[in-house]
Amino acid sequence: MTTVGIIGAGNIGSALARGFAARGYQVVISNSRGPETLTELVDDLGDGARAATATEAAEAGDFVVVTVPLKAYQDVPVEPLAGKIVLDTNNYYWERDGRIADLEDKRTTTSQMLQEHLPQSRIAKAFNHIMAADILADGTPAGTPDRRALATAGDDADAVALVTRVYDEFGYDTVNIGPLADSWRVERDQPAYVVRQNRDELTANLARATR
Repeated sequence: MTTVGIIGAGNIGSALARGFAARGYQVVISNSRGPETLTELVDDLGDGARAATATEAAEAGDFVVVTVPLKAYQDVPVEPLAGKIVLDTNNYYWERDGRIADLEDKRTTTSQMLQEHLPQSRIAKAFNHIMAADILADGTPAGTPDRRALATAGDDADAVALVTRVYDEFGYDTVNIGPLADSWRVERDQPAYVVRQNRDELTANLARATR
């Protein structure tokens, strides 16, 4: 049975935890306030879930989701994630995260920042341009007409393949943007951000993105 570690238990992290648990994954979830604050969530997830520290979640996961405020990305443990696929949901909100010059000046992307922090991990963008409330609501079976699509980006083919598989399990088609350097196309203020769109519409919106 596959174990997913989730670092961050906010709206997206909690929604993904529920989705993974419902699909038969073992879930190890953490937040910045300590495992004891996650008792209610873990009880709701069932026997296949437990609360942990960020390090424990990183160690336990066959793959790991990082879904923390961007300002906290450097708190993500490094060594336990070496060699592992990490799904990055992060977005940049300067109102919350403070001004980050490299992002303001378009010299990098949020996913590249996480990759630099986790140099031995394999990063792929995932679930960053969908509202948390929609993650478990909008999925439909493969082949459904007008099925919603989500984008991913990554420099590692296996990481992108994993996101594609997870998206399908959650009920979404996948559009592969390409490398992490192009992941800005699906970030805040871009045409594809938090808009319900099928594969063709998402592809068109990615092409319309500008920096």
